[in-house]
Amino acid sequence: MLDDRPDPDALIAQLRNSEARAQRGKLRIYFGASAGVGKTWAMLSAAQRERTAGRDVLIGVVETHGRSETAALLTGLDALPLRELPYRGRTLAEFDLDAALARKPAVLLVDELAHTNAPGSRHAKRWQDVQELLAAGIEVWSALNVQHLESLNGTVGAITGVRVHETVPDTVLDEADEVVLVDVTPDELTARLAAGKVYLPQQAERAAQNFFRKGNLIALREIALRRTAEHVEDDVRGWRVEQSGTGGVNGKGKGQGLQAWNTSGAILACVGPHEGAAQTVRTAARLAGQLNVRWHAAYVETPRLQRLAAAERDRILTVLKLAEELGAATAVLTGADVAEQLAEQARRLNCATLVLGRAEPATGWRRWLPGAAQPLSGALARHAPALDIMEVARSDSSRRLSRAPLEGARIDSDDHVKAPTHWPAYAWAAATSIALTLVCTPLASVLELSNIVMLFLLGVVGVAMRFGRGPSALAALLNVAAFDYFFVPPRMSFAVSDVQYVLTFAIMLGVGLLVGQLTAGLRFAAGVSTSRERRARSLFELTRELSAALESSQVVALGGAAVQGHFGGHALVLVTDAADQLVLPADPPEGFDAQVADWAFRHGQAAGLATATLAAQPWHYVPLQAPMRVRGVLALSPAQPRWLLIPEQAQQLDTLARQIAIALERVHYVEVAQQAVVEMESERLRNALLGAISHDVRTPLTALIALAESLQTLPPEQHAEAARAIVAQAHELHALVNNLLDMARLESGIAGGAVNLRRDWQSVEEVVGSAIRAARTSLGSIVVQTALAADLPLVEFDAVLIERVLVNLLENATKYGASPIVVGARAEPGTLVLTVRDHGPGLPAALLGHEQKLFDKFTRGEAESATPGVGLGLAICKAVVSAHGGDIAADNARGGGAEFTVTLPRREPPEPAEAQL
Repeated sequence: MLDDRPDPDALIAQLRNSEARAQRGKLRIYFGASAGVGKTWAMLSAAQRERTAGRDVLIGVVETHGRSETAALLTGLDALPLRELPYRGRTLAEFDLDAALARKPAVLLVDELAHTNAPGSRHAKRWQDVQELLAAGIEVWSALNVQHLESLNGTVGAITGVRVHETVPDTVLDEADEVVLVDVTPDELTARLAAGKVYLPQQAERAAQNFFRKGNLIALREIALRRTAEHVEDDVRGWRVEQSGTGGVNGKGKGQGLQAWNTSGAILACVGPHEGAAQTVRTAARLAGQLNVRWHAAYVETPRLQRLAAAERDRILTVLKLAEELGAATAVLTGADVAEQLAEQARRLNCATLVLGRAEPATGWRRWLPGAAQPLSGALARHAPALDIMEVARSDSSRRLSRAPLEGARIDSDDHVKAPTHWPAYAWAAATSIALTLVCTPLASVLELSNIVMLFLLGVVGVAMRFGRGPSALAALLNVAAFDYFFVPPRMSFAVSDVQYVLTFAIMLGVGLLVGQLTAGLRFAAGVSTSRERRARSLFELTRELSAALESSQVVALGGAAVQGHFGGHALVLVTDAADQLVLPADPPEGFDAQVADWAFRHGQAAGLATATLAAQPWHYVPLQAPMRVRGVLALSPAQPRWLLIPEQAQQLDTLARQIAIALERVHYVEVAQQAVVEMESERLRNALLGAISHDVRTPLTALIALAESLQTLPPEQHAEAARAIVAQAHELHALVNNLLDMARLESGIAGGAVNLRRDWQSVEEVVGSAIRAARTSLGSIVVQTALAADLPLVEFDAVLIERVLVNLLENATKYGASPIVVGARAEPGTLVLTVRDHGPGLPAALLGHEQKLFDKFTRGEAESATPGVGLGLAICKAVVSAHGGDIAADNARGGGAEFTVTLPRREPPEPAEAQL
């Protein structure tokens, strides 16, 4: 028994949607073909009725355009004061969004939905204001002309010659809870324009000569009517979807489902295996064109139709291909009842008319059978009594495929495996019957005949499970004959002594045939489920693997493997180069045509095998259409070409191609983003370097020039002081240049694989003292204290570079810290720890938790600071320490100040004699 319980996930989603809609305000749009049809007048009239009924109605903004009838409707309605905004020497009055949110009325009137707000407003467009009002739970009424819809802007502009720049996205109209069409005839609107009820006289005259021509008004009216009808159709479809999980409509049970409503007029063409199916498709296409409605085509695959000959299956695929070329959405359905599947498809697609071919008249004894005259149409009438059913006269003409590209291929309507129908299966059925007879003969004196019948039926079930319907029918016949001949008295004869055995034979044969039929149906359903699961698994696996791809080459390899794994044969994924040209394979496989692939890429259309373009090609070419543009071409030479003619397999190929295209576009934009990051970082470093050099080099150079020039005018007793100043500036410039050169040398060494270190056993105390003396000029009057462990061993390192590290740390403490500066050193197992601590304000708050950023090139503790430096000192420290295999870190010290810790690896020093060697 089928489980008719509703889907829990669907119910939860429906509840969440209902809650969101309940909290969100409703939007009503008064929609018209053009200005002057009376949208604002209709909106204000409805507002007056709501006010009379006791609702809180507030006018946010209403444009009367000088129309006295419209202005009269403002009486009695509360209105928000407009907000004044200065703009280019003028004062503009705009809708006050914040006041409306604070007031929060039951109904708010916001006219001119497409209006562009003045600069300085929160939102650029008024419809965005409305979205915020709706989110706040306020019901909003507004007005909109058809020419202001974004998708119709170009169409209306081509008709009227006037391009409207203020537009509203179509989603605003589509998501509106109510759309009220305000419509007048073109003649009436022209008369209103002439009477001055639309524009002022001088404006009306210009409008009548341009926009308000009768032809324009007729066309705009048609567009407005159609757009409103589309919104109503969406409302109908949405309501049907909401009701589809309930217990039916108008009290009907769940089994009844929703009936198709004749609102959109969609057509479903029923494709059958007979010769006249092509005529059915042509008639449905012509009828859909005359009615200007959507149409679909469907073929139902049953277990019986699955055994059709290859030529008949070719004809079905041809008809489905013809339907696609004529604009239909095609589908292959599976099921045992053709009428039930077609009726369900019509309800699912909300089709109003079923078009099917007229059945052949029954001849001979078949014409006396019940329902023989109209078997399918009668069944459809029972399953879908609300649908219109149209029969198409039979035609001898039929369209056939060219067999050249598809020759030698054999395929079912899907990729499930058919039951074997070759002769060995029947031989196995006969052998099973003989084996059962041999097994049961010695048991005849022990078992009752009823038990022997069960054994023979078990054999029929086994044959049906393994070999299908035909062999199981043969096994049933042979088992009945064997049971009659060998076990029913008189034995070894087909004579029957008891008439009751005749009933036994009939039941045995009927049960055997029924079991075979049911088993074959189960095999068919299992095959269909297997094929669907295989298609879903292919999509899932490809999507999962593509999500981890970071390069185009990975997407190409994964995409080609997935397509080839599903369709067999050969598959190629061709991508574009930097010049947006298709990159062709260096060694193209047999049958591949580069010109066809390039055509598919440039035109964005499929070509080659099983298409209307260059159909004689042995390869099928699909453009990789991504959301932005075509990213390449998927070329496929399938193992079974007929798969490309089956709607489900064609949709599978299109879906695979779309997934590959989206992955290629994602990878492309990842590369673009990475390149942009590299360029931004390069630009940042370049700007930092230029900014630092322009300031920190120019400042000492300017001072040097000034001091040098002052020597000519200063008295001799002041020359010494000027010389000391010149030396100080020269030292500062020398330190800056040294940092730049050291960083360049270290970077070149790192890029080349390693920094050239001159390691030797060094005394830590001597290196610390040398660093303090080297930094004395920068330290000035700042006190430096040492905290060196008494048992410091000799450590192997490059003394010059480590001294440079300590000098840079001391200079950094001088610039950003405070006295005293403490230099410490201690030995730990396997490491030497050097520390430089100051007693200043500590690390900037912005760098807490990101202290390692201090060691990046051109990074300073304070981005904007008068302290000289280019931000290379700490970067040099990190490079030197890393070259030694150590680590450097920065943190706030306990008690205040910043502390930098250098950790160097060490090993035990050699013996004195060994050290001398």
